[in-house]
Amino acid sequence: MSHLRITNCHIHTFTADHVPRWYPHPLLTPFKAVPTLAKGLAVLLDLVGQERRADTVHRLYKFQETGSGVGQEEVFASILPFYPGDTRFVVLPMDMSQMGYGPVREDIAAQHDGLARLAAHPLYGPQVIPFATLVPGKPGAVAEFKRAIEDLGFRGLKLYPRLGYAPDHPQLMEEVYPYLAERNLPVLSHCARGGVAGRNLSAAEADWFTDPRAFIPVLEAFPDLRVNLAHFGGLADWQAYVEEGIDPHDPQARTENWLAAILDLLRSGKYPGLYTDISYTVFNFTAFLPFLRVFLEDSRIAGKVLFGSDYYMTKQEQLSERAVCFGLRDALGEGLFRQIAETNPARWLGERAPGD
Repeated sequence: MSHLRITNCHIHTFTADHVPRWYPHPLLTPFKAVPTLAKGLAVLLDLVGQERRADTVHRLYKFQETGSGVGQEEVFASILPFYPGDTRFVVLPMDMSQMGYGPVREDIAAQHDGLARLAAHPLYGPQVIPFATLVPGKPGAVAEFKRAIEDLGFRGLKLYPRLGYAPDHPQLMEEVYPYLAERNLPVLSHCARGGVAGRNLSAAEADWFTDPRAFIPVLEAFPDLRVNLAHFGGLADWQAYVEEGIDPHDPQARTENWLAAILDLLRSGKYPGLYTDISYTVFNFTAFLPFLRVFLEDSRIAGKVLFGSDYYMTKQEQLSERAVCFGLRDALGEGLFRQIAETNPARWLGERAPGD
């Protein structure tokens, strides 16, 4: 077959300078100085059944291990050995300054500027596809987002509703989505129950903002806007789908499982701009790969799934980026892997028309 150029549609290069001072809790601040202590605490929380807290502390550990004392260039360089030299990466920033855990050392403008320097790097630049981010309602957020697009040449928008806002927030609906649609630029939104969240949000509130159904008003109002609901519903919902199943006699069961909900949204044919990516979720390789392979037999699904990894959060998993990438290519076959790693990303990014 012809050469395959992979596009990884979901990685991060933010560093410890972009994480709030007291995240995830003021009492855990000492653990930031010694990342191995955070790793041990996460293991202990997992053993006593505190999976959500364990996930939060795992993330703290990875932030500190990978992102301390380095810049975005060093973080980006650390993923390159796992991929061919012409692989492209959609790099997604995060504005965590509004989480309620204190200040960050570098604000989002500085983070955008650092990502712009990476995209202009003489060696790495051709592999970088930078996205901007914003928190709706934050003073100056839209202006900074537009600066990143217009002045820095960024290629799309990253949203993270678990921080405490709905995908159909008025500022997004009135100012941001029309702007993106006019410029043919895509959106990626976190869509999994795990991850960081605003300090004053309960788990149920964070999930309410992040539920794939929360994006339906956006998809209906902007049918041509290309929206990637990242993580394909997330690890917890894949596990529930695989281990517990879906009650066929309960009409609510499929909507309450985010994997099933995204599958149904894609199969409906109502939302031509809807995509999803397999970032992080697919690192539970043995359990989930057979299901993914079967899902991709449906052309309505196969044309809408994007390859992504969620680096560097994946560094806490046993399988490396390289192992997962080669395993996917082997298990799916060259045709399906090309579909999710080359063809679909080009369509989502607006580089190819939907039928090309």
